[in-house]
Amino acid sequence: MPRPPDWPARYRITGYWRRLARDFRPPKALVSFLEAGGPVIYVGFGSMQPPEPAAFFAEVGKAIKLAGVRAVLARGWAGAPVEADDELFVLDEIPHAWLFPRVAAAVHHGGAETSAAVFFAGVPGVWVPFIADQFFWAERARVLGVAPPPVPAKRFSAEALAAAIRAALAHGPRAAARALAGRLAREDGAARAAAILEER
Repeated sequence: MPRPPDWPARYRITGYWRRLARDFRPPKALVSFLEAGGPVIYVGFGSMQPPEPAAFFAEVGKAIKLAGVRAVLARGWAGAPVEADDELFVLDEIPHAWLFPRVAAAVHHGGAETSAAVFFAGVPGVWVPFIADQFFWAERARVLGVAPPPVPAKRFSAEALAAAIRAALAHGPRAAARALAGRLAREDGAARAAAILEER
């Protein structure tokens, strides 16, 4: 993010403060699914709960098929009413830091933490913002070149999501996502914050 021009000099940008990685042992079935061949995307909307979950996730399922990809879908707080098949692996939740580097793209609601996980993973994303700052992060991702224009949840359709998935998988967003991840890997926000505190 660029520094806002109206900030006082005492306001500092440190970069992300990352959590330490935790041990995670994925289900063997998930590993097999990821290694079975063909691009796999992640789909999950965290704590967001569409007003009509059945209709919403039916459109998600259609979009996955239209885009010609396989997907790992996290049910999230909405408890997505979907069933697994050969092209769709369904689970309740999974650590983003483990999964995102192993998929071709991530379709998500665009909360700050999920957006950061996508940026660090070096994969493109599709933002489906519902509320608040999710729209901000969707626009930042678009400006950075790591995502196509967002598909807001209120204007959601299978066709729009499928088109966005295909756009995210193109060479441009993939290259931009790798470059952004490289830049982020070189920053240490927590160490920078500690240095600022020591200066004071």
